[in-house]
Amino acid sequence: MRIPFIQAVQSGKILLSDGAWGTFLQAEGLKSGDCPEAWNLSHPERVEAIARSYIESGSDMVETNTFGGSRHKLKMYGLGDKTYELNKAGAALSRKAAGEDAWVLGSAGPSGAILLTGEISEEELYEDFLIQMTGLLDGGADAICLETFSALDEAELAIRAARTSGLPLICTFTFENGFSMMGVTPEAYAEKMLELGVDVLGTNCGNGLKGMLDIVSRIRKTAAKHPLLVHANAGLPQLQGNEVLYPESPEHMAAAVPDIIAAGAGIIGGCCGTTPEHIRAMKKCIETMKGRTKP
Repeated sequence: MRIPFIQAVQSGKILLSDGAWGTFLQAEGLKSGDCPEAWNLSHPERVEAIARSYIESGSDMVETNTFGGSRHKLKMYGLGDKTYELNKAGAALSRKAAGEDAWVLGSAGPSGAILLTGEISEEELYEDFLIQMTGLLDGGADAICLETFSALDEAELAIRAARTSGLPLICTFTFENGFSMMGVTPEAYAEKMLELGVDVLGTNCGNGLKGMLDIVSRIRKTAAKHPLLVHANAGLPQLQGNEVLYPESPEHMAAAVPDIIAAGAGIIGGCCGTTPEHIRAMKKCIETMKGRTKP
């Protein structure tokens, strides 16, 4: 039986998250241009099977197929009126796969809107996120994971909406060459997250595990004792013909785990291109480390 998520995070034990969802769904047949979240209703058995494959590979927690589940983003597929239903279903499928022992992280990514351009108001975007968070809570999520954000203003609105759930809150940004897409540094990100009271900081996507080392170290300098999560890609994406490939093998990613833990990460998992095999290899590495706790 699982203990409260935040209690586990604060215990000092190294926790293993799951791997990619988007590239996994594509491997399962999701076509380019289709809505991933729609599968929560149209192909629930496949979505549940992805979550279960990560649990069976050793993940202590599994995300939900709701990364693009804000109402604003779902409107692009004509599914805005199903925002609550799709998010609740996504959380319920991961909850079923996770059973009683693993945690479910309700995934929420950026809306795709840019507040600075005025295409959407802060009030509307907040409401869009709020509907998503309500669905994730009602579907059985143990925590909210806001991920792949790059703008502080949008992240703050998502955090405000997520706070209404009463669940622990993770918020990660994506950095390349020292900045997010909107020009935020790891230090500025960490300072803002601490100000907003986010429970777990971190970074995801954009880099392989080795590429995350500098980012994690810079976040750690600002957030000296805060829990950190890292979801890395299976290396930098490479285009071969019309196919995007991620070059890092499970063994290669696992070899970088001790260094990323030494840099300050306490929750390790994968993003684009990672598979249950990558998670299994990382689990094996973590279990060989003394006590599975941070040094």
